Amino acid sequence: MAYLHIVYDGDCPFCSSYVKLLRLRERFDVRLVDARREPEFAAQYGLDLNAGMVVDMDGDVRHGARAVALLSRLSSRVSPLRSERVAAAVYPALRLGRNVALKLLGRKPI
Repeated sequence: MAYLHIVYDGDCPFCSSYVKLLRLRERFDVRLVDARREPEFAAQYGLDLNAGMVVDMDGDVRHGARAVALLSRLSSRVSPLRSERVAAAVYPALRLGRNVALKLLGRKPI
């Protein structure tokens, strides 16, 4: 079975809800990694997690909009975010929403 590591911000309510909604466990050995609780694991990718989540599927690492597009394609849920072009267009607004939510909740960036 293929492995899938999803590294996300566990303090972000949108990020947490999104990764929990995905239905991937039937086809993948999924590991959800909260970057705030496992910073050493998250740091191995060398990517800015404030700029986007990381998805590692059997060594194929995606970040930000590309990660969301991949997860959308792998999920059984139908979503316009399956397209990398759509995900890239929408992702800045998603990231802005995350930043505003963290600020309103009194939480700091990773």
